[in-house]
Amino acid sequence: MKVVLVNGSPKAKGCTYTALCEVASALEKNGIETEILHVGTEAIRGCMGCGTCKKLDGKCVYNDSVNVFIEKAKTADGFIFGSPVHYASASGALTSFLDRAFYAGKSDLEYKPGAVVVSCRRGGASAAFDQLNKYFTISNMPIVSSQYWNQVHGNTPEEVKQDLEGMQTMRTLGNNMAWLLKAIDAGKKAGIDMPEKEVKVSTNFIR
Repeated sequence: MKVVLVNGSPKAKGCTYTALCEVASALEKNGIETEILHVGTEAIRGCMGCGTCKKLDGKCVYNDSVNVFIEKAKTADGFIFGSPVHYASASGALTSFLDRAFYAGKSDLEYKPGAVVVSCRRGGASAAFDQLNKYFTISNMPIVSSQYWNQVHGNTPEEVKQDLEGMQTMRTLGNNMAWLLKAIDAGKKAGIDMPEKEVKVSTNFIR
């Protein structure tokens, strides 16, 4: 089993990366393979809503790290998205990345566990955390929780490591993700099928 961790920070080896590494370490101790994909250092275009991805078998018309992720998602079992807190929100790069990844590649994400990790100096973490979890709740994805909201505090990687509760929250998140992945795998082996999807009904409020 494998979990893809996405780093949405413009600092590839900064505070968000430090938190993701702690989660990845816990996953690997549980026998789960991990890969960290850095996307925050790129200039990522936002979704144009052009719908071309529907004609390209789930690939975005802009060929960048979004398509790299969508391809990895086909064989991944779970996902963790990490972001620094910018103005009480996720980074612009990660927001653009997720808008396109979930619009184009949703079918490769559905029914796979997801989680988010946010890193802040002082405040705004819970608002960014709420924003990012909404991608899961519109995509039939189980959300993996921890002993507290998945956040770390610090202005440098060294300060993040001093946030002992935050780092413990990251390890607990990794352990919980590993447990859920193994439980899902055991269910599949026991013959438990995924839920049968109904044909989607769309209701517009203006007619």
